[in-house]
Amino acid sequence: MDLAELIGRRPTPGAGLLVALTRRCPLSCAHCSTNSSLTTTQRPDSKQLLRFVASFEPANRPDVVMLTGGEPLLLPRLALRLTRSAQRAGSRVALLSGMYFARQGRVPRPVMGAITALDHFSASVDAHHEREVPRAAVFRALRAVLDAGTPVSVHLTGSGPDDPYLADAVADIRRTFADRVPMLVNEVRPLGRGARLAAQPPPAPHHFRAPPCAMAAWPTIAFDGTVIACCGQRAIDRRPVPAHLRLGHIAEHDWPTIRERSLESPVLRLVRAMGPRRLHSRYASSPPPDGYCRACHGLSDQPEVGDGAARDASGRVGALIDGLVADEQRAAGPAALVRRFGCARYADLVTLAPAEGDR
Repeated sequence: MDLAELIGRRPTPGAGLLVALTRRCPLSCAHCSTNSSLTTTQRPDSKQLLRFVASFEPANRPDVVMLTGGEPLLLPRLALRLTRSAQRAGSRVALLSGMYFARQGRVPRPVMGAITALDHFSASVDAHHEREVPRAAVFRALRAVLDAGTPVSVHLTGSGPDDPYLADAVADIRRTFADRVPMLVNEVRPLGRGARLAAQPPPAPHHFRAPPCAMAAWPTIAFDGTVIACCGQRAIDRRPVPAHLRLGHIAEHDWPTIRERSLESPVLRLVRAMGPRRLHSRYASSPPPDGYCRACHGLSDQPEVGDGAARDASGRVGALIDGLVADEQRAAGPAALVRRFGCARYADLVTLAPAEGDR
């Protein structure tokens, strides 16, 4: 599975599941959106996670499972068990790592075992990571992963489209790997420790006349086991979770239940189809709050929004609206999605094609 395919599935409701394996991380990057550290112990219960993934069925499973953190490869054996379990049902599994292990000059056997079982492996590279894990060490590890036959990509983060670091890193990666390694380029967001680096929130998506929210398409298992309809860090960290975004908990619910709740919710259908600000404006008597995500989080406080969504987006009509907008975004391609939610200048790098043997 290459990066373009993974990103291309992102707008499809229920096509993926994001799993935050742990908030713990041995790195202390200044831009970390999750406030992860080596002293943080918050993580979902392993037995509950395994039971939840075991509820996947060939006819009812996410197409893609994305393992994230913190640093998910602090738990390589758990990552391997989850990968194998998901793959038995037909899901494909990707993982994003900060590459802490690359400092050793080799990839430890348990870590390599977890990586080579994956369908896709992504490495985080940016100026903050490079202060702790040199770029050359990351490249050596990525070569080993490529040689083992696992497709790889790089997740780059910079201060903005004109950041000279991004220009240098992109050129270096393309030259070193001869365009075998696609890249997803993002900008530092005002979240977690990154709030000290990014003074202003990112602009609301504006490339669609009625900007839909693809981030509400894939459920996310947060660090406490709560399953949330949104992968945004503000939603993951917020407690209590806004009612329309809380899908359940892995201790109590299985994948079929979570998927049904995500797909059948009239409010979530319209968040995905028109975006939260327009949804608020259509049904609520008060103006929407400033900010795209803030407008979404406030929807549960507006009973008329829930009533209006239930009236207009329940049943087959709502499912049709949801599907048509997802189809429109999917047809636009993965680079179009990155232009909306990532760094637009480098969006086309997600479509770099790995060599046939790397797929």
